[in-house]
Amino acid sequence: MRLKLPIAHLLKAQRHWEKTLVRATKISRKLITKPRRTRPKKDKLTEVTSFGSNPGNLRMLTYVPPQLSNSAPLVVVLHGCLQTARDYDEGSGWSMLARRHGFALVYAEQSPANNPNHCFNWFQPHDARQGSGEALSIRQMVTRMRRTHSIDPARIFVTGLSAGGAMASVMLATYPEVFAGGGIIAGLPYGAASGLRQVMSAMKRPQTRSGEQWGDLVRSASYYTGPRPTVSIWHGTEDRTVAASNAAALISQWTNVHGVDEEVFDQTSVAGHRRRAWSNRKGNTVIELYLIDGMGHGTPVRRTKAQTKAGGAGPFMLDAGISSSLQLAKSWGLVRRKTASHRT
Repeated sequence: MRLKLPIAHLLKAQRHWEKTLVRATKISRKLITKPRRTRPKKDKLTEVTSFGSNPGNLRMLTYVPPQLSNSAPLVVVLHGCLQTARDYDEGSGWSMLARRHGFALVYAEQSPANNPNHCFNWFQPHDARQGSGEALSIRQMVTRMRRTHSIDPARIFVTGLSAGGAMASVMLATYPEVFAGGGIIAGLPYGAASGLRQVMSAMKRPQTRSGEQWGDLVRSASYYTGPRPTVSIWHGTEDRTVAASNAAALISQWTNVHGVDEEVFDQTSVAGHRRRAWSNRKGNTVIELYLIDGMGHGTPVRRTKAQTKAGGAGPFMLDAGISSSLQLAKSWGLVRRKTASHRT
């Protein structure tokens, strides 16, 4: 049965519907456009403005957890190009690890006056040798931390991404007496370039050198003759910015420096990724290599729920299902056993 309604009644109903739609649209716009009240993020890093002559004109930022214990470890962190110290800390989770496990951090940050892309100048001879430039500035930051806090001189480490990874190579070569170990992520071997013109070719393909020639570059960087730092190398197999062949050159360099056979290593799987380890005569691991299959240029992270909710882990922070920061902290003995299962 069909019901017939007067036209006036239909028009009245239509006008009521239109008004309802208008009100609903206004409400929805308010809900969409009204800014959400969010608490501003608390700045985890503190800048230190006086730490020596600072010939490299770098910024020094630190993170010191509450109630830092005596003889605490220290990790020096070097960001990549187009990044800041705070960017790298937010994506890598280093300050969260430092708070949880009780060690201090110092971040060196590049100045745009030095490099417009915020890259460390690992390729400039003045910045990549002992006693001058950016390398000395980073060394002075370590000295300042030791004077200000109770830092264990035997547990100081350095890590970095890309240009920061190449600068980590510089620090391990030029100040081997300072560092117990280093983590080089998507970086280059020490001496890969000695000027701006060589940078791009070195990133695409390292120079053809024997292991001894690579090793001689490290040995000639200082007068030190004692035990060398351990080295952890991380690289994505699909890195189109810094070719994975640089990881192979790093292996040749540091196996020669440590006097171990490059062809003799143990291979295991960690979180589904290949890990190779080279040991010295005492059976201690002195070099390790993580090859992240299919990963491009960046730092491998295991993205947390908070980062997923926020929409990402930051530029050049690549979710590979494994946290390079956590694995480095574990290999350096910085992770307390009772909390080692926490994710970062």
